[in-house]
Amino acid sequence: MFAVPDNTVALTEKPVLRHPVRVALAYAADRDTWRHLLRYDPDQRFSTLVTRDEEQEVWLMGWLPGQHTDLHDHALSTGAFTVVSGHLTETVARRAPDGRAITELHALAAGQSRVFGPGYVHQVRNEGPDPAISIHVYRSGGRAMRPYHLDPLTGPVRA
Repeated sequence: MFAVPDNTVALTEKPVLRHPVRVALAYAADRDTWRHLLRYDPDQRFSTLVTRDEEQEVWLMGWLPGQHTDLHDHALSTGAFTVVSGHLTETVARRAPDGRAITELHALAAGQSRVFGPGYVHQVRNEGPDPAISIHVYRSGGRAMRPYHLDPLTGPVRA
């Protein structure tokens, strides 16, 4: 137990100071906020804006088996995404300091998150047999997506 001085003032939390993974996890846990928005589209991955303010955007995505993004980055945006249900696979493409192409594969289950920043090139896909749901948080530029292709020798190249 500790004593709190009489002149202590509780400051309101500044949402921008919360790590984007914490924001994504909080939205993932609060299904009543977005359950009514969820759809699955057999022709393309479903995405919809859940909320936006001056600091960030929160998006909901529904993935049927086989659906995926193209290889992309998010321009100057930073953020994170969390798998709510199902399984997603993220492939990260980058260039090593010696110029070689490097790809990393990350298998993600419900409750797992990934963080991204400017120049982070990745592709996300649902390789599982079941639908998947994810929550994405974008800051400093919103949900911009710049396309890339992968050169097997030198790594990601802007398309």
